[in-house]
Amino acid sequence: MRDMLDGVRGVRSAAVLLALLALGTSAPDPFARPRARMIEAIAQDVRGTSREIGRREASSRVMQVLSAVPRHLFVPDDLQRFAYENRPLPIGYGQTISQPYIVAIMTDLLDVDGDDVVLEVGTGSGYQAAVLSRLVSRVYSVEIIGPLANAASGRLGKLGYHNVFCRRSDGYNGWAEAGPFDAIIVTAAASHIPPPLVQQLKPGGKMIIPVGDPFTTQYLLLVNKTAGGKITTRQLLPVVFVPLTRDK
Repeated sequence: MRDMLDGVRGVRSAAVLLALLALGTSAPDPFARPRARMIEAIAQDVRGTSREIGRREASSRVMQVLSAVPRHLFVPDDLQRFAYENRPLPIGYGQTISQPYIVAIMTDLLDVDGDDVVLEVGTGSGYQAAVLSRLVSRVYSVEIIGPLANAASGRLGKLGYHNVFCRRSDGYNGWAEAGPFDAIIVTAAASHIPPPLVQQLKPGGKMIIPVGDPFTTQYLLLVNKTAGGKITTRQLLPVVFVPLTRDK
């Protein structure tokens, strides 16, 4: 089955395959069609922003993971019917689960591989961590809101994402003892790129982070750290994220 999935080319083929797989089971997946529509919507948005993000399509590897991770299990029960719509959804405590398109491009632009160790700042419900976990060796995720961190940790463990490690802490400071990291993803908007995160990024690594204040335009930035430790940044496109909050 893995070989068959790896051989799929094109988002439409992946969507058809998902529908066929669902029909072939004894209990059809009620989310198969919405999930296929989500994949189509992501692909369309990627094409529509190809100039800004520098690629025409997300990798088939990332799209296959997005096809497989059950987003409906990472949103509140009363919002599950909206889980595969291409939009953010509230998860409580003033936080949201990111739009699937944003999850796709942020993941894809990191260019991670199976041996990488990744830091995520802003666990939320655990969805982004779950996506990354199927692409890398280990994911370390920090969340400042205690109940969200605890719930996400339990959810990820129950669903079998055992290479994700969560803790409640101030994401601005990263997770130094688990680093350095091959890639860092920040899922809340900071007013600037936190220096501790730059320090914890390996030479040759990438960070993707939304930067900007809540009431001004935020931009998604791709940060590269050269082998010699030089930092370069590339502004991608305007976004809207909840703010990165700090322990007082």
